[in-house]
Amino acid sequence: MSAALSIDPHPLLSIRAFTTTFGATLGAMASPEDLLEMLRADAVAPLERREETRQAVRDLLRHGGYKPTGRGKPASEYLARAAGEGALGPINPAVDACNVVSLHSALPISLIDLDRARPPFRIGIAEAEGGYIFNASGQEIELGGLLCLFDADGPCANAVKDSQRTKTNADTRRTLSIIWGIRADEQLLLAADEWYRAIVEALGGHTEPVIPGA
Repeated sequence: MSAALSIDPHPLLSIRAFTTTFGATLGAMASPEDLLEMLRADAVAPLERREETRQAVRDLLRHGGYKPTGRGKPASEYLARAAGEGALGPINPAVDACNVVSLHSALPISLIDLDRARPPFRIGIAEAEGGYIFNASGQEIELGGLLCLFDADGPCANAVKDSQRTKTNADTRRTLSIIWGIRADEQLLLAADEWYRAIVEALGGHTEPVIPGA
């Protein structure tokens, strides 16, 4: 399985992306206890949240004119707050793996259902007007100036909130993961990618790297 991905020029952005094919639908799977334990803010992890990473991610999102504050802050900051309050619970194995790595690396990660999206895929800054619904309640995020993943039908994910249109559900078997990293710390991005893929493969998923432009 492959996914064509192009990236618009950006001076701060560096990503890692991979696809996963699971042996069963996510609704038929359960996250193991050791993965659920890692949803705690104080869990021992191979990566450590750092303030400089948090600030660098905000700078990354500011570059296009977006304001990553308040309700528009990076998803990794939401995870840190929820975990600190003991409120970060399980969703499904694919999302749990994503949340664990994002929580402990401080890098936002997008996760979409490949069967609910249409290639080709592109990463770029959204235009001034437009948005999408990001949850089942119908709430919408304004995307102007924000780095987004686009499919053939428009923006579908970003480092703040992924689109409801392409989110995983109980029937999901194929996913695309995007780790929103920063050029200033390629080592962290590589470590997050390796750990993330190891977790997913331990769940029985088959992963393949996505090479931009390939």
